[in-house]
Amino acid sequence: MKKLFFLFAFLTCFMGAKAVEIVDLEMDYSTVTSEWNGGWRSESAAARVSIQDGCMYFHSEEAVDPFYDVQFQAFGVPSSSFDSDASYTITLTIKGTVAQSLHASFSGSNTPGEIPVTTDWQTVVLEGCKDDPSAAYFASSGQLLIQCGDYVGEWWISNVKITHEGKEERPVEWIEQLTNGDAETPWTEEQKATRFNDQENNFKIVAWGKEKGVNMNDDGGWDPFPATIEEVDGSHVFVVHGKPADTEGDPSAWDNQFWIQAPNAKVFKVGNQFKLHFRYKASEEANTNTQFHHQNPSDYVHWQAVGDVKFTTEWQEFDGVFTVPDAATDAWSIAFNLNPENKNAIDFYFDDLSVSTMKLDEGLFVAASNTKTGTEYDFDNAIAFVQDDDLMIATVGTKGKQDSWVNEVMISTVRGNDKAYKGATIKPTGTVVNDPDTWLDYTEGSNAKIKLPAAGVWTISIDTEGKQINFVKLEGEEEVGPIEINPNPTSVTVNGVERDYTESEQEGGTGFAWDNQFWIMANRTLSAGEETIVEFDYVANKEAKTTTQCHAGAGEYLHWAAIGDVNFTTEEQHFSGTFTVPAEADGMQSIAFNMAEIKEACDYTIKNVVWKLADNTESLINQTGGENFWLKISAGTTPYQYEETAINGVTVNKKSSTAIYNLAGQRVSKTYKGIVVKDGKKYIAK
Repeated sequence: MKKLFFLFAFLTCFMGAKAVEIVDLEMDYSTVTSEWNGGWRSESAAARVSIQDGCMYFHSEEAVDPFYDVQFQAFGVPSSSFDSDASYTITLTIKGTVAQSLHASFSGSNTPGEIPVTTDWQTVVLEGCKDDPSAAYFASSGQLLIQCGDYVGEWWISNVKITHEGKEERPVEWIEQLTNGDAETPWTEEQKATRFNDQENNFKIVAWGKEKGVNMNDDGGWDPFPATIEEVDGSHVFVVHGKPADTEGDPSAWDNQFWIQAPNAKVFKVGNQFKLHFRYKASEEANTNTQFHHQNPSDYVHWQAVGDVKFTTEWQEFDGVFTVPDAATDAWSIAFNLNPENKNAIDFYFDDLSVSTMKLDEGLFVAASNTKTGTEYDFDNAIAFVQDDDLMIATVGTKGKQDSWVNEVMISTVRGNDKAYKGATIKPTGTVVNDPDTWLDYTEGSNAKIKLPAAGVWTISIDTEGKQINFVKLEGEEEVGPIEINPNPTSVTVNGVERDYTESEQEGGTGFAWDNQFWIMANRTLSAGEETIVEFDYVANKEAKTTTQCHAGAGEYLHWAAIGDVNFTTEEQHFSGTFTVPAEADGMQSIAFNMAEIKEACDYTIKNVVWKLADNTESLINQTGGENFWLKISAGTTPYQYEETAINGVTVNKKSSTAIYNLAGQRVSKTYKGIVVKDGKKYIAK
């Protein structure tokens, strides 16, 4: 029997009697034919991890220091279908040649752990609960990050399963979107003459090819054309007769290409799920990678579509269900780059192309909840907006019934499946107010929850042409008015240590601007469009520039821009500015200050902090105490919460670690002599 490891045991999440196990990902690697089907890989990880022998496979003959230089997103839930309110469980089966744990964390999260590896197959279970902030399993990305530069040997993961508890969903009906995917109908002369950039007709062609040196253009390049249809092995198939890929550098990967083109933009709409099937083979073995492109084949959108696809000389079948990521806005086609590795002249064959999407109601729909009373969303019975003159209008809650009052809504353009509903939501770009004359612009996004000013019965009006939305309360609680908000007088000093050279400053440099950091942590997550005010006094012992970013928790990066650069001097200054949460930082909870923009050590002091809603109805941080302030000192260390009793801003890390770093942030052995940093605290090692 396989031994069971429970790495994390947190609070039990109560889901109610109707809770069922929802399978978000179930992967048996023996069915994976691609070279790699995980997420991002660092350069050193790409040389060590792959899909082989029916497993995710790792091989390394020497240790890499620091160990986190070898890191990769192993698997996860697509961000557009990730439910930030759910508690996820990961189960995987693993063995290795060396009994040593892997470093595991959840990308965008400070919840690190370890995956034990032994020389026998064993099942590892990682559990978490949304109600415990320290167990924010997937944070904003939904990805499991593995760091294993210190593992010398081999390990294998044979399968993985990701689940969460939720309500049972009604069965999904899938609708085929492609025509002539089997290539049995020859192209007409008109279709053969269709240009790849003819936007009135190109979407009528289901398959496109590009062969180096064929269909040359005036710029010295070559354009896509309707893929050649030939009879192969008794069936008509699409063919790309790839020419030698000898363009200099990385562009040679797309010297020859193939595209599966959708008939309309809705098929690959952000947040949508789609089923993909095709048969494929090549004249010799070749690994390919896939991307999303715009309506015109060759017009790049996003670097990853359905993972790498490894061709052999035998026919194989590709099947999968995928969610269109947020970064693939306006995608119309899936591109296959045919020469990332094998640059030879290769014939690639595709047949039985199939892209199907869920059968869903389309329009505008609103589902509501009450976070105070525990009333949950019912997406199956979401209320349809109705046309009234030039507006779409819906009312949530029932007048005269207080138990029907709601304080939060999700508005979607589809209905019929929970994931699809949440993946196609819209959200206002400003703070919702109860006013018939206040119209807010809205944008599309995924998993957008709209907080209402107070619980009650609300009428929502949408101007679809002008893309504006309005909220009016018919009855309910009184909205919260302005309150007195005072600066938090806590003075926090961050003793930033000297960082290593950056790669651009010196060959082999490993330093980053975020090796030393400070965070202002809100008491709740913020939604895109919420308007806030940030104020503080600041000074340093030398001139030093800091940049700011939007994070979820401390170290959980979301977006590169927050309140702009903050330039410290030796004279105390006051910062005051309005900060509106950008769409890219929906769900953020903290503002990060990167305090290693300069190489030198520097002491930064920040005090009298205010972070509040712009209408003065809520302070986002406590007005006393240090609970809202977090620090990180030196590269490779874990952020920790500030304690007012600390000396010079150095406190005991909440999570114990055996890792030791020198003042340059480099991990060192236990025999190292001199000043070291362990758990964010400085020691003299003798």
